[in-house]
Amino acid sequence: MSQADTVQAIDPVTVRASAVLREASEAPAAAVRQGGLDIEVRLVDDALWVVMRRGDAGGLALRMPVFSPDARCRGLKIPGSIAALECEGSLGTSRLVLTADPFGLEQLRATLTFKPTRDLAIEWVPRDLVPFDVKGDAAQTLGHVEARQRKTNTALLYFTLERPAFGKVLYLQNLTALNDYFNMTGSKPTEVVGGDWPDLGYRPPVNPETGKAILKTGQKVTLYDTILSIRAYPQQEETDSAWQFLDMLGAVYEWLSPPTPALHDWNARAEATLWDLENSPEARVRHYGHTYFHPYTASEYPDVMVQLSIASALQDWSRWTGEAHPLSREIMAGIGKFYDDKLKTLRRYLPNVGKDKDADAVDSWYLYHPLLNLSNLALAGDEKARELFLASIDYGIRAARHFKYKWPVMYKIDDFSVITDVAEADDRGQTDVGGIYAWVMLQAFELTHDERFLSEAETAISAAEGMRFDLNYQANLTAWGAAACIRLWRITNRKEHLDQSYVYLASFFHNSQIWKSDIGLARHWTNFLGVTCLQDAPYMAAYECFDSYAAFERYLDYGGPHLIPSVKLLVNEFCRHALDRGWYYYPDAIPPEALASEIRNGHIDPELNFPLEDLYADGQKAGQVGQEIYGSGAALVYATRTLHRIEGAPFLLFCDSFVRAIHRLDEGTLNLRIDGPDTTKVRLALLPTITKGKEIAPRLWTSDQKVMEMEWAEGRYEAWVPANLALLLAWTQAA
Repeated sequence: MSQADTVQAIDPVTVRASAVLREASEAPAAAVRQGGLDIEVRLVDDALWVVMRRGDAGGLALRMPVFSPDARCRGLKIPGSIAALECEGSLGTSRLVLTADPFGLEQLRATLTFKPTRDLAIEWVPRDLVPFDVKGDAAQTLGHVEARQRKTNTALLYFTLERPAFGKVLYLQNLTALNDYFNMTGSKPTEVVGGDWPDLGYRPPVNPETGKAILKTGQKVTLYDTILSIRAYPQQEETDSAWQFLDMLGAVYEWLSPPTPALHDWNARAEATLWDLENSPEARVRHYGHTYFHPYTASEYPDVMVQLSIASALQDWSRWTGEAHPLSREIMAGIGKFYDDKLKTLRRYLPNVGKDKDADAVDSWYLYHPLLNLSNLALAGDEKARELFLASIDYGIRAARHFKYKWPVMYKIDDFSVITDVAEADDRGQTDVGGIYAWVMLQAFELTHDERFLSEAETAISAAEGMRFDLNYQANLTAWGAAACIRLWRITNRKEHLDQSYVYLASFFHNSQIWKSDIGLARHWTNFLGVTCLQDAPYMAAYECFDSYAAFERYLDYGGPHLIPSVKLLVNEFCRHALDRGWYYYPDAIPPEALASEIRNGHIDPELNFPLEDLYADGQKAGQVGQEIYGSGAALVYATRTLHRIEGAPFLLFCDSFVRAIHRLDEGTLNLRIDGPDTTKVRLALLPTITKGKEIAPRLWTSDQKVMEMEWAEGRYEAWVPANLALLLAWTQAA
């Protein structure tokens, strides 16, 4: 390392940037126009500047280092680009490629690669985004940042440049393209996008142990993959800003390198899960003559959320198979022991819980999530579930009113005294509990038609107004909040509820990871479009993942054709990638060396079909928190939503987007409707249930009579089809 050249740290460069951004006398290296923006590229000293102006009002500039003060540039012709330059200097060769939205929207992508001629040690470079006014002065601009990167989530900034009146800006750094840089330098993209106005954007991270990032001799690496979406007419009200964020994010989604989701055998995983739930002594425990499930492998006391989460997933499975599963009866036989006759509510623990637990302590969300699953069972016709749900619902309302629909993190269930008011990370309580509370109230309304429940749901949603991008506390609660909003809209026909659903979604996707990490051990799983389970958590969690999937199934169902296209795209894509990402929570799906050896709860048994709680984008070992028995419903939920049984057919019909209608025309023909976004294709497959799947001869057409070829591969017939189209499927079977 001693032979490496070092790029020395320099002071924050607002003053220098302003000097560069003033009108230069020499001709720019490139000049183009995109939408209402005039774009110039200039080489100044050791940096390329991509300067975007709207008329004479100022604008934004991207600053990208070429490192060599003696660099010289030449233009390149690269198909699909609007400008391309190669800059060669004593320290290496840089290449900048600009691409833009072909429709002419103000959307721009700037990718910079660098190939050093010798080892180059970066200690510090300035952030890459500079706003400037009509005089080129960054210091005189005024702006407001609404959202920025959290930990290793999507590297984004969402802000308004107010002076000059430039517009709303969504800035992203495509971290997928930067994996080689992170692995080469031993760095991680934790909160690498941010800054204080006007010093904004991305700063390449360095190795935390050395304080440097070493670029290796002769190895070409992508240093920046910067994406900008700009709207000249910014929307500032909460709901308007939320939908504009989602619209801009959806518009550049394809530039964020979405991988193709893999197909996994969720049916086999679900059946193996059921076997383990029935037979593994590490899953089950007996109390009061009943069977209960541990939260983690042979660890922790049974609690009500665990039992009802499994019971609800089992109900889905029973409906899918057409046969009641015996485990459902076992679970429901013992649920009543969680009910407190004095308080008239379900408690978290059984009465005999150990003294090492505070039996009266309850997380705010933990009161309502069991009620959500209990209501699912009640609506499916379980009379005991209905009785318990209605016996508990008034206490839930009393708690909501006591806290004025703004819940603390934890309180005492017997007297509402607060144990933990706010989370240390953000000094806020459980901000999205009102969303799941509203959903539970709407379930109660469906069961009883009592309008007081409808009123409670509306009050809770209204109480969350003004939270904007601080709404998310726990991912699945935010997802249920979005579903509650759109369900309220369907019931009341009040459009503000539909609009408010976009606020929940904006906060949800702000907390997502729209990139694929190949850092260290993370190459063994996919994190793409995962969400970190809490607003400050470093990991994605299995339960929050599949519970959000279940919520979004309902959201898309209620939304139908009335959703803005970008919302339908993002929600549908989250669900499609959840089916792939969810597989890697199972310890037998990743290498043994990727599993944690120090585990907070219980132990990891790769032979058990229960998911790990935690996967990390930064390459940490998986399963540090434990192996979730309470997350065992994941396989059942994924299988029952994606696999469709056709009576008498020799296959299961798989689609990784939601199928809303299947209509049997005759013994060997059916039509179906896929409910996905207009701009994508989804996987449709026939998974044979007979020994020789090739005995099936399928034919597939679109509604406009276009033939879709189904190819035989890996033991199934498969086609990629438009995501929002009616299809006709026919098949014959050899004798």
